[in-house]
Amino acid sequence: MTKLLTDRQILQFISDGYIKLENAFPQEVAEEGRAILWKDTGCVPDDPTTWIHPVIRLGNYAQEPFQKAANTAILHAAFDQLVGKGQWLPCNSLGTFPVRFPSREDPGDAGWHVDASFPGDDPTDYFSWRININSKGRALLMLFLFSDVSDTDAPTRIRVGSHIDVARMLAPAGDAGMSFMELAQQLDQTNQRREVLATGKAGTVYLCHPFLAHAAQPHHGTTPRFMAQPPLLSAEPFQRYRHDGNYSPVEIAIRLGIGI
Repeated sequence: MTKLLTDRQILQFISDGYIKLENAFPQEVAEEGRAILWKDTGCVPDDPTTWIHPVIRLGNYAQEPFQKAANTAILHAAFDQLVGKGQWLPCNSLGTFPVRFPSREDPGDAGWHVDASFPGDDPTDYFSWRININSKGRALLMLFLFSDVSDTDAPTRIRVGSHIDVARMLAPAGDAGMSFMELAQQLDQTNQRREVLATGKAGTVYLCHPFLAHAAQPHHGTTPRFMAQPPLLSAEPFQRYRHDGNYSPVEIAIRLGIGI
């Protein structure tokens, strides 16, 4: 399992900022997880009249189905190849789930952004959390599909290759980095990038570079979307300069972004 990803997939990750792994965890595990999530939404699965909000955010999920989903042999092998053996921490929770429902309402959270990874002055204010050039605290952005997601089911939008642009934006800020909002306000520099949608069957996982620009969108389909977006936490900061030249794909992409 140590060579799960092909050279082509590794190169795609470096250049595009993401790879899609189908069947990364079993569909029956996704079904078990959905049953827990449906109960916590307070909505009835077969009664759309109870789906009155465009999005419901559910809390921290670490029950058995979610731990199973996050810790398959396939994912662990991919983590080793993209981040480096011993460079990531086991994922014990899938964090929050923004469950999206078919709705004509604006969900109010569909702006382009890069997920922050360490606290700023106020740890309780996520908008003040920060991102730096070494991606302190975060090894990967991950998208876990717990339901089938088509083009109309509010799939996450991804700007292909935007992680290269973001590395260039972050470099002048050094170790202090930029806040979530400071960086978000500069992401119009990635407007020229091609957009793809994170679609797939339940059990699909998108493994993304931590600097990848992405965005939510309204749900125009008929089936609620269940997806987790947890970080893969890093055991130590990424390095832009290594004496042995043994860079991970995440580090190679950062180096490309800053012109090395």
